[in-house]
Amino acid sequence: MLAFRLSDFDYTLPPELIAQAPLARRDESRLMVVDRAARTIAHRTFADLPGLMRAGDILVRNTTRVFRARLLGTRDSGAPAEVFLLRPLGDGRWEAMVHPGGKLHPGRVVHVAPGFDVTIESVTERRTRVVRLAADGPVEDAIEHHGHVPLPPYIRRGDADDDAARYQTVYADERGSVAAPTAGLHFTPELLAQIAERGVGFAEVVLHVGAGTFKPVDVDDLSAHVMHEERYRIEAVSATAINEARAAGGTVWAVGTTTLRTLESVVRGDGTVAAGAGETRVFIRPPYRVRSADRLVTNFHLPRSTLLMLVSAFAGHELMREAYAVAVRERYRFYSYGDAMVII
Repeated sequence: MLAFRLSDFDYTLPPELIAQAPLARRDESRLMVVDRAARTIAHRTFADLPGLMRAGDILVRNTTRVFRARLLGTRDSGAPAEVFLLRPLGDGRWEAMVHPGGKLHPGRVVHVAPGFDVTIESVTERRTRVVRLAADGPVEDAIEHHGHVPLPPYIRRGDADDDAARYQTVYADERGSVAAPTAGLHFTPELLAQIAERGVGFAEVVLHVGAGTFKPVDVDDLSAHVMHEERYRIEAVSATAINEARAAGGTVWAVGTTTLRTLESVVRGDGTVAAGAGETRVFIRPPYRVRSADRLVTNFHLPRSTLLMLVSAFAGHELMREAYAVAVRERYRFYSYGDAMVII
C-alpha cells in the first residue's frame, strides 16, 4: 500500500488566486464538477448544483454559526494585543490564542473596551491560554459587540461590515465556530428552495470549527500529525433521515469537509450513521475509505493541509492533483471566499 507523505499534498498557487472578498451573489461562484467514475472535470456555476441532484437524495449541512472570536485590545502599557477565543470552558473562562504570546503571561490583562477585560490565567500544554472574560453585562453580548469576524489569515485585510453576514452560511444557527464551514457559503435561500422542489431532503449536523482548521501539518510522516478536537452533534432525526434516504436508493450529499468529518465520526460498519455528540479528531486522508456520504460539495483548500488530504481521500489522490492543477490553470478563486467543487 502506498504510504503518502506531506509533500504529496503540495501545489503551487499564485497569490492573486486567493479570494480576498466574496462575490456579489453567493451562487455566482464557479463550480468544478469532478466525476470520479468517469474521471472527468467539468466547469459550471454553483447555481447549477440542483440540476445534479435527484428526487430522494439528501443534502447534509453544518448549521454552526461563526462568532466574533477576535478580541483586539491593549496591554497595561498601551501596546496592542489580540485574544482569539477558541472555545468556552464555563464560568467566564475560555481557551484562547494570544498575541504577542511572549508578553501575555498569566496575570496579564488585555483591555478590549471600557468595562470589558480579558485576564490571562494559565498556559495549556499546547501553548494556548486559559483566559477569563469580565464585562459590564453579559459576556456573550460584549463579545458580539466588541469582537471582530475571525477572517482566515490568508485574507489580508481587516473585517468589514458585510463580512458579518457573508462569512456565515444563510442557514447558520448554533453559535460556536471560529471559522466558517465555507462550502456552505455558496447557498442562497432561493437555491435551497430549488433543491427542495426537486424532491431532495435535508439533514443537519453541527460541528464547531476550531482554529485547528488552519493549523499547518508540520510532519512529513502523516501518522504523526495530531488533529485538534472539534465539537460535533448529530440528532436522531437527522441520522434517521440520512439512513432512510440511502436505504431507499438516494444519494447522500455532504456540504463541506466539516459535515463529512461529522458523519465519519458517527458512521457504522455498514455505512449507516448514528446519532451522537462529542469531540472528534478523525483524520481523513488516503487511503481512508469514506462510507457515510456519496457526494461532497467543497471549496479549494490550502496546500499541505488536512482538508486537502480529506478531499483527496474522497476523490482519489491523482484525480484531485489533476483537478487542482486545472483550477490553477483556469484561474479559479481559492479558499474561503473562493469558488467551489463538487465531487460526484
